[in-house]
Amino acid sequence: MKNLSFLYKNFITLFVVLIALCLPCTQCFAEDDIQDELAAPAENDSSVQYINDIEILGSNIIKPEFILSRMSLKKGELYDKDKMQKDLKTIYKLGFFTERMKAVPVKNSNGTISLKIIVEENIPITDFTIEGNTVVSNEEIMQYLLPLKGKPQNITAINLAMEQINQCYYNKGYILSKIDSIYDDPDGTLNISITEGRINKIMISGNEKTKDFVVERNIMTEVGSVYNENQMKQDLVRLYSTQAFKDVNRNIEPSEEDPDKFDITIELKEQRTASVSIGGGLDSATGVFGSVGLSDNNFRGRNQRVSLTGMVGSGVLMSDSSIMNKVNYQGELSFFEPHFLNADNSLLGKLYYRDLGSYQIPLAMERRIGLEGTIAHRLKTNPRMSSTLTAGLEYIDLREGDYNKMASLYRAHNLNISDRAKELQDGFFLKIAPGLSYDSRDSAVNPRHGALASIRYEEAFGLDGFGKTNGRLTGMAKRYYPVAKKSSFTLTGRGGLKIHGDNMPEIMAFRLGGPYTIRGYKVNGVGTGTSYIMGSAELATPIPFVDRLKVNFLQNLRLTFWVDAGAVFNPTIASVLYDRPNHAITAGVGLKINMPGVGPLSVDYGLPLTNPGPQGNRNGYFTFGVGDMMY
Repeated sequence: MKNLSFLYKNFITLFVVLIALCLPCTQCFAEDDIQDELAAPAENDSSVQYINDIEILGSNIIKPEFILSRMSLKKGELYDKDKMQKDLKTIYKLGFFTERMKAVPVKNSNGTISLKIIVEENIPITDFTIEGNTVVSNEEIMQYLLPLKGKPQNITAINLAMEQINQCYYNKGYILSKIDSIYDDPDGTLNISITEGRINKIMISGNEKTKDFVVERNIMTEVGSVYNENQMKQDLVRLYSTQAFKDVNRNIEPSEEDPDKFDITIELKEQRTASVSIGGGLDSATGVFGSVGLSDNNFRGRNQRVSLTGMVGSGVLMSDSSIMNKVNYQGELSFFEPHFLNADNSLLGKLYYRDLGSYQIPLAMERRIGLEGTIAHRLKTNPRMSSTLTAGLEYIDLREGDYNKMASLYRAHNLNISDRAKELQDGFFLKIAPGLSYDSRDSAVNPRHGALASIRYEEAFGLDGFGKTNGRLTGMAKRYYPVAKKSSFTLTGRGGLKIHGDNMPEIMAFRLGGPYTIRGYKVNGVGTGTSYIMGSAELATPIPFVDRLKVNFLQNLRLTFWVDAGAVFNPTIASVLYDRPNHAITAGVGLKINMPGVGPLSVDYGLPLTNPGPQGNRNGYFTFGVGDMMY
């Protein structure tokens, strides 16, 4: 009996050891996972068994067809124990089942086998709880989780859903957000906790001249908010646009006070903002000119801009017989406050003096002294739109330049020389001009996408004679279309209309012709009138191979091909005296370069496609311009 007891105890021990060895691990499956119920082959049997059918047992939610589709062994194929072992691993990697699975091949009477695969599903997911989210709604997060509901827990599918949630945050700019933890309850509820990455504090470094409040008012990101990279990029662009800094960056570090929050440092490198400039150039109206300027783009460290410029020009080019050839004198003092009363307003003030041969009144000398201020307000409902209000005082003085020649022209056109006094009508005016503008361009230098539009009404009150009071409406619209990789096609429309004022001085009439309106004509060569309309089509493209040179100056150089067309209505006396055509179509080529702080500088050659009139030239003209075409 003692021997039997000893054998019994050892048998039990051996049986437990064998059972332990047969239990599979979660990473791999031993051959014993396949419980062989095949009879031993006969002596002449080739041990070849074909699969008669495959049956999946224990799969309640996951359809057996889905499991069968993932297996390499198929019905009718030769049974292979190694393949079966790989299929068990494949089924486990689907993620829906526990490691307790096995395959049982059963021999049939006809020599085939029936393969029974026994699986155990994970606990199904019944519900979700989400904690910590404030900037992304439950509804948006649930769209990644709902496909998991009602299915057995699948670590692969859960990880994919977590990645999608993280990517959702990242796409919105919340790059510091992350899923902090995930765990399940016995009832199948999946609990998700999110840390969104809030800002503990914002620090500024590197500003020596610039006041802290100037930097702070350009940073819309707030302490305590969830960090958003898109918002921060906009803040950095605003700071860079102040022209006070040559480099602007941000640094992010986990807070020592709270590891779930972050400290943001705005790192600035200031640039020299005060400058003295001496230059010169060529302009169709001003002629050869020289200029000198003093400016500071960060006046008193408050990001205010102050400039004083003076210019002396030789006079109009191309010997225009309607313009007095006299030296031009121009001076301007300007002040710009980018943050007037609040962040959505700016203020631009100007004091100017101009003494030149009049472009609009034939053979007259013109002097203007003026003071004006413009308040611009960015609309909160549409940041691309701004409203403006301009108010100013202007004194215009017109003097006779060549009476004898004018008298001859009046006689030749059977006009009474007494009407010359109407042409020379000047005065003292108070101007009020509200306006609205829209700008969706992708770049202010060489735009290829977007639109630019504006509308403005100007009321000029005659302070030395109310009869001179008049109102004018002007508008402009541009649309940019990309062409190839670097070129662009632009359509432009402009127009102006006198709203009221029968005695509006001729000096305030609209004019066409010259580098800023209809190119290929002299200044005013098309005519002047109380209203006008014009349009342009232009293709701008880099000069082949030149844009590849590593010279910043050449990167903005563009070759242009264009067509201009326009007409003036209700022509003035000047248009009659010089038999101007009052309408024109021209085509030409040009070179344009956009200079930061100056604008487009252009030289164009235009050829009239319509009758240029006796004062024009059928072979066209070169025109030289500084700045964009007027509107």
